[in-house]
Amino acid sequence: MEELKDKNIDLSKRVIIREEERGLQRLPKIQVWFTSVKTIQKEVDVLLTGRNIQLQKLCLCGFFSKSLLSSYRYGKSVFLTLRMVEKLKSEVFEVIVEQAQTPEVELIQLQQKTIVGQVTMLEKAWGHLMEDGVGIMGMYGMGGVGKTTLLTQINNKFSENRCGFDFVIWVVVSKELQLEKIQDEIAQKVGIGGGELNKRVRIYNFLRKKFFVLFLDDIWEKVDLADIGVPFPTRQNECKVAFTTRSQDVCARMRAEYSMEVQCLAENEEFDLFQKNVGHITLGSDPEILDLAKIVAKKCSGLPLALNVIGETMSCKTKVEEWRHAIDVLTSYAAEFSGMDDKILPLLKYSYDSLKKEQVKACLLYCSLFPEDDKIPKSRIIDYWICEGIIDGTDGIEKAENMGYNIIGSLVCASLLMEKADQYGKAFVCMHDVVREMALWIASDLDIRKESFIVRAGVGLSAMANVKDWKSVRRMSLMHNKIYELTKGPKCLELTTLLLQRGNLEDISGNFFKSMPKLTVLDLSVSLR
Repeated sequence: MEELKDKNIDLSKRVIIREEERGLQRLPKIQVWFTSVKTIQKEVDVLLTGRNIQLQKLCLCGFFSKSLLSSYRYGKSVFLTLRMVEKLKSEVFEVIVEQAQTPEVELIQLQQKTIVGQVTMLEKAWGHLMEDGVGIMGMYGMGGVGKTTLLTQINNKFSENRCGFDFVIWVVVSKELQLEKIQDEIAQKVGIGGGELNKRVRIYNFLRKKFFVLFLDDIWEKVDLADIGVPFPTRQNECKVAFTTRSQDVCARMRAEYSMEVQCLAENEEFDLFQKNVGHITLGSDPEILDLAKIVAKKCSGLPLALNVIGETMSCKTKVEEWRHAIDVLTSYAAEFSGMDDKILPLLKYSYDSLKKEQVKACLLYCSLFPEDDKIPKSRIIDYWICEGIIDGTDGIEKAENMGYNIIGSLVCASLLMEKADQYGKAFVCMHDVVREMALWIASDLDIRKESFIVRAGVGLSAMANVKDWKSVRRMSLMHNKIYELTKGPKCLELTTLLLQRGNLEDISGNFFKSMPKLTVLDLSVSLR
């Protein structure tokens, strides 16, 4: 058996060396031989373990056994196993490898029935991936924007034209990074056998002389290619790695030569996708429905996930009143719309959950107090955070403000805030409407305490909002309304923030704030800037 093990090690080394040569793979009969050696090794180990027990049963100088049947069976096993070991040891392999069959590209089924608005992005992504100087390409964007769909289309393009690549490998990573799972998938897709060496070494030795493309879908943190065993793509080896992520920061950590933001659909494209999901029969069932459908589609703000889910929900609504009700729900509290709380908001919540600090999470939820599509001045929102105590200002205002700008940067990198500048060059941030709904949903403890955050911003109120349980209200935003006067204030024992800016407020009663002992942030300003 020791001689067979030596032969096994020698042959294994020879096979691995030859497999590293491009286009070669081990013969099937070689792999069968390796498997047989591993099996017979276990049988020999069992026989050797039972050896002393059998010797103790011998008597009369070893010519007789106290248990004839047991000794006979053991001797027979030894005889047959020895014969198999000798047979395996005597086999000679003059040829150990053959020309590898190029595996077909694994076509990934698209989740969307219709791909809308990604033709330009697909051409752009494909062009950059094929550039000589791009070894690693990252595609980032908010949840549900279509990153996986775009990466899938790139993968499927290789089925039409391999571009000379030996392997096109698709791996879904997801939130919990499991290196061993990634290694297993890669090994299975390139046809690497078990072997005695560890997975990382086997994968590296196999791929380092191959021409490959590796797709990593949905990564949430840096994936160290060396830990997996994947050779780092360079100009010399001409290999490629492309991945999707929600974080721009991950693109930087992955050392991507090209990072591409996957953006929401334009207004004309979003309605194209929406009406394909609703169907022409429903849209044509009443002359008014088409115009109402455009309003509903606009509420999705170009997010393909929302357009698909809400479009499918509305595909059976043929009454005008049903469409008006949908608009009312999406305008007042979108979390109550069918499909929002189980298909859309939980998916976006993964991005919120991935924020490492509770402080950053609190800052994001605070931004939901602003109206839809509102321009949120950076300096003002940071002032709110400091006054509320979310950011500690005891060590100086400048230090606290720097912390605030850093938090904004983190939220922008996580695709939870969008950073822009106005016509005067003043920086501001804004929230995607569906991200805002997600934040309000979380702020209300996932729909359990809806009145902890009261947001009636920009809805045309002329009087104080109606609230059933004022005692549970923690933050309230009534900005950008038509409230002229505030007389007797409600009993808001937990209220810390009240935003009333950019309204028509002319008169506030002296008693209005008497029952708001914890009020910390009050904004009555008339200007956005």
